[in-house]
Amino acid sequence: MQTRNKFMDDMSQLMTNAMGVAQGAKDEADNAMKSMLDRWLADRDFVTREEFDAVRGMAQKAREENEALKARIEALEGKAG
Repeated sequence: MQTRNKFMDDMSQLMTNAMGVAQGAKDEADNAMKSMLDRWLADRDFVTREEFDAVRGMAQKAREENEALKARIEALEGKAG
């Protein structure tokens, strides 16, 4: 017949609780670090990926329009000259 040892039960419960506390502390530290990093990045006025992609698209469109206008000017100058 197996008897339950109260000391071992108490130690097991203590270790289980300690692991829960450690996990909670880890989660809290992760959240604090993420919050601090988010605030630091916000203070630096970095652009988001969406903003960067939008501006890059506008720049590409402007380049294409410039090339088209350049070709049109060269064609008109060729007719005049």
